[in-house]
Amino acid sequence: MDHALPPMDVSSRVERLRSTLTDAKVDALLVTNLTNVRYLTGFTGTAGRLLVDADGVLFVTDGRYGEQATAQLADSSVTAQIEVAGAAGQTSALVARLGRLAGGSRLGLEAQSVTWAAQRDYLDAFESVDLKVVPTRSLVEKLREVKDLGEVARIESAAALADAALEQVRSQLDDGPTEVEFGLELDTAMRRLGADDISFETIVASGPNGSRPHHRPGPRPIRDGDLVVIDFGALVDGYHSDMTRTVLVGEGNETQRRMYQVVRDSQAAGVAAVRAGATTGEVDKACREVIADAGWADAFLHSTGHGVGLDIHEAPSVAEGGTIELAEGQVVTVEPGVYLPDHGGVRIEDTVVVTGSGCRVLTTTHRESNI
Repeated sequence: MDHALPPMDVSSRVERLRSTLTDAKVDALLVTNLTNVRYLTGFTGTAGRLLVDADGVLFVTDGRYGEQATAQLADSSVTAQIEVAGAAGQTSALVARLGRLAGGSRLGLEAQSVTWAAQRDYLDAFESVDLKVVPTRSLVEKLREVKDLGEVARIESAAALADAALEQVRSQLDDGPTEVEFGLELDTAMRRLGADDISFETIVASGPNGSRPHHRPGPRPIRDGDLVVIDFGALVDGYHSDMTRTVLVGEGNETQRRMYQVVRDSQAAGVAAVRAGATTGEVDKACREVIADAGWADAFLHSTGHGVGLDIHEAPSVAEGGTIELAEGQVVTVEPGVYLPDHGGVRIEDTVVVTGSGCRVLTTTHRESNI
């Protein structure tokens, strides 16, 4: 972790979650999604669960993470009862804590993260406790949508690393590497510059492969006349960046140049539409109208964007017909594209943070190729 980054306000998150339980009609929530556990506590291990009720917090983990959990929760100023034990001991600790609730209490499970088998196991494990197990949706994820200054700083740092990495390796496209080779060079550059990891499998889609929005890099050499779609990001202290740039290698044709200009204008219109109070559908519409006016409505094959944070794809979704109002502090992408099998693809994507008057772009690599 870069110690120059400002701190995050982790300690207030459990209380913010607790304040939502009544509206969710639950008396306690068992948090099992590890990303949500990290958000609420600062814990970065691979085994940990958090039980939040009106009286406090119980954190359970196994012996691999006892010292780590104690240290990380303390560093985050999170007050919790920590139980370190094997599977049976963790279950006993949860049952003991749940037994303190009033009879007939409702325990929420994270429906989007708990499998059917796990739900049945929890029912069996908690059979001795007089409570009802019920599904909940996105209680923690909703809190995660609006980022504090420390979170935005981490996303911005990740974006800066990605910007610098592309600047380092961009000229190698002219040497005819394969998609895989160029992707590896870009990933390596991000790591050497200080990224903890890459955000996701880097997309390098050249020539005809560019018409597939999520093409996986393959052995195809990049050639003169190719449009190359490069979609990538870096990871810093758990937080992701996401950016797409499309580069023309060598000389292009008139259709390729027009594709690029239309997508550039569409993306600029979408970024201009982002502001607190705007709906996600309005941002999507701003992008789609430009592409539709160019006659390529059917060639825009995906939604316009998504939230970015501890997950590379998180709420809110910026999609056609969306009614969610954007809020100050949310971080979203704007990434329209046009995909034509005979010519390739063009996508331009920025990650932006929503402000009261508009947005601030966190990905700063210039949007112009040599088209």
